[in-house]
Amino acid sequence: MDDQERIVKTTGSSSAWAQTLSDQWSNFWEVRTAREKMLLTWGGAVLAVAIGYSVLWQPAAAGRARLRENLPAMQRQLAQMTAQADEARALAGAAASVAPGGQALKDALTASLSDHGMPGAQVQLIGTTAQVQMKNASFPAWAAWLDDVRKQYKVQVVEAHITALKADGQVDLTASLQPANTH
Repeated sequence: MDDQERIVKTTGSSSAWAQTLSDQWSNFWEVRTAREKMLLTWGGAVLAVAIGYSVLWQPAAAGRARLRENLPAMQRQLAQMTAQADEARALAGAAASVAPGGQALKDALTASLSDHGMPGAQVQLIGTTAQVQMKNASFPAWAAWLDDVRKQYKVQVVEAHITALKADGQVDLTASLQPANTH
């Protein structure tokens, strides 16, 4: 039985396949001369070193060099972002304590109403107070909007007139808002 027939007959079992492969390698190696064995051994060693270098060492070394070059720039960016984050926290605290007034309050309320899906509202300035009038408005949506602007713009409701409509949750309303620090 030649080697080709043995391979075809033993492919069903992995241990038999390994045995066949081992037998083939032994047959190949036994017929080599001492010089050929030495050349194949050294050639295999050189090939293993070349593959190890090109697959493992060279990419790792290139990556280390690239990181070494980029590290100072990344450290500067981190320091800059940290400083900006600290500045943003400081400014957020300062901005949170300043409530808009006058035309700025009217513009802020109008934009906020539009953002919350209530563009039909009318906003008027009466002194330091902003008066909001809405017809056939959703009360839950208005209450959510009011809570949002109360927190965001530091306003308080000075006066409100709300009339329930026949449709559930719908109201006509007039509310007067002013900055919380103005009395």
